[in-house]
Amino acid sequence: MRSSGQPLAPLTVLALVVAVLAVSSSAPLIAFAAAPALAIAFWRNGLAAVALTPVALGPRRAEVRDAISGSRRRAGVFCLLAGVALAAHFATWMPSVQLGTVATSTALVATQPVWQGLIAAWQGRRPSAAGWTGIVLAVAGAAWATGADVGVSGQAVLADVLAVLGAIFAAAYTALGEQARSALSTTTYTWICYGVCAVLLLVVCLVGGIRLGGYDGRSWAAILGLVAGAQLLGHSMFNYALQHTTATTVSVLILLEVPGAALLAWLWLGQSPRPGALPGLALLLAGVAVVVLGAARSNRRQVAPTLAD
Repeated sequence: MRSSGQPLAPLTVLALVVAVLAVSSSAPLIAFAAAPALAIAFWRNGLAAVALTPVALGPRRAEVRDAISGSRRRAGVFCLLAGVALAAHFATWMPSVQLGTVATSTALVATQPVWQGLIAAWQGRRPSAAGWTGIVLAVAGAAWATGADVGVSGQAVLADVLAVLGAIFAAAYTALGEQARSALSTTTYTWICYGVCAVLLLVVCLVGGIRLGGYDGRSWAAILGLVAGAQLLGHSMFNYALQHTTATTVSVLILLEVPGAALLAWLWLGQSPRPGALPGLALLLAGVAVVVLGAARSNRRQVAPTLAD
């Protein structure tokens, strides 16, 4: 991995640009598709798991077996729990995109690092002063944006609440995933996680009577775009970039998904952010950036004594 002081190689820059564009398309595609949000979530994860199956049951077959019933069974349990958290994330955030605006839903779900910091504090790893400052800013921004929606409609407020819940579940998914990834490859982890998520969402759709087919061509195109773009290409490019730059750089750049999604929604769907929510969204993003950068500085201070030994 390169240090943060070295310039990025052109291929890494290209990978990051592609990744940001891919994940930015997620919310607009969900809003564009004329299909139930939970059904879209099922197909998104189910098709992604199918796409990974040849590798998971081919070159990674032994590792998958170890995760299910072998020496890496503990990591496999964390994969299962991460899949549950991921299902909860998609089941809350994706409906929020269809109920509210792309800009607000994407910004609120981007508060994931804030909830990650609070989870770390609950585990006994207290955030730094900068981390707490960022958390306060992000929460204030989220409250501002949600308050702006109170005067719009109850549906808009419900969308905001669902997006925040989506961020909390995403933080839980990440925390559980960190435990699983310590012993498993990316392919094995994501295959099990996406598979568990898809099965749970399928059960919810069947019990709730949510139709899983009969959509028009544009909806299927949007679902396939989600799978190929945000689910596979976006995450893959970020994983590639992590081999050549710092996690902090990637985490901050992921925040570009918010203005990217808002711009796509405006140009493509004619959906513009509510003016009253814009200051809150800006404050929210600033707070998340402070949380990410503060955590990076704290980690460097903790690692420094070890490197000196």
